[in-house]
Amino acid sequence: MPVSAATDAKLREAMARLLAGEPLHSDGALTKENLAREAQVSHASVHRAEDILAEWNARVPQPVLRTPGEVQRDETIAELKGKLRKANQKVTELQSKLDALATVTANLYHENVELKKKVGKQQQNRLAALNGGA
Repeated sequence: MPVSAATDAKLREAMARLLAGEPLHSDGALTKENLAREAQVSHASVHRAEDILAEWNARVPQPVLRTPGEVQRDETIAELKGKLRKANQKVTELQSKLDALATVTANLYHENVELKKKVGKQQQNRLAALNGGA
């Protein structure tokens, strides 16, 4: 589905501004997303304007390959993100166990209190029986 004449004109003007390094509505980076921002149209409109998109692809240089330092940096970041993800999973697992142990401890505490009350009453009954039988 082609775009309207108005959208076509907006996209062409936006492309000219971006290629000239004179953006009005974006950071000036030569991306299709910025083309849409600069033209103040949706990203989908850019992709429907096939002729403009073809011209954009022909005029905008392809991304530069990453340097070895950038590759190493990105690999380190990916490795650290993986370690962080595993550590967060472990923390979640340990927190679940801690919560379960806290629940068990609370239940045991309340059972202990009840048993002490029961033992106390039994001892009072024995003392009363001993005092009454003497």
